[in-house]
Amino acid sequence: MEIENSNSSNIIFITGGTKSGKSEFAEYLGRKIKKITYIALSDTRPNDINWQKKIIQHRKRRPKEWELVETNNLINTLQSENGPILIDSIGGFIMESINKNDEEWDNKIYLLLKLLIMRVKTTLIVGEQVGWSLVSEYEIGNKYIERLGDLQKRITKISQENWLTLNGRAIKLDNISIEIPT
Repeated sequence: MEIENSNSSNIIFITGGTKSGKSEFAEYLGRKIKKITYIALSDTRPNDINWQKKIIQHRKRRPKEWELVETNNLINTLQSENGPILIDSIGGFIMESINKNDEEWDNKIYLLLKLLIMRVKTTLIVGEQVGWSLVSEYEIGNKYIERLGDLQKRITKISQENWLTLNGRAIKLDNISIEIPT
């Protein structure tokens, strides 16, 4: 199932590696938008001290007037949120569905992309780059990497703007790249 972009999407996709500045750049862009909702797409992991520190850092950076939705269910959230949103990060969507079989996964991706394209307001999406490093020795790790790479390629195709963050710098990919024919 392939989804065609109508070239009128309001999706801005920001991707990069760990500590590259992707969330900070998305938040910078989000500050220019009134009444944005920040969607924290992850488990809270209350027993993971390092994860809690990361959550605290993100909370301190965000403007207090932003609405916050902490969820694992991006599909339901997209169906109910009509205003501008910032999704941080799309990897949480992968983890929430990591045990789905290929057919269930394809159906979920189709629905996600359809909902994203239908959005009228600005949608900022943060995505992590993990496929630039070692191959995981675990099947689940490779499944995550492959699904994330495929999903991010599809999001790129439907996005109005695509950014790569690297070492605290943001590069607008649309200005310096061409789409690889498939």
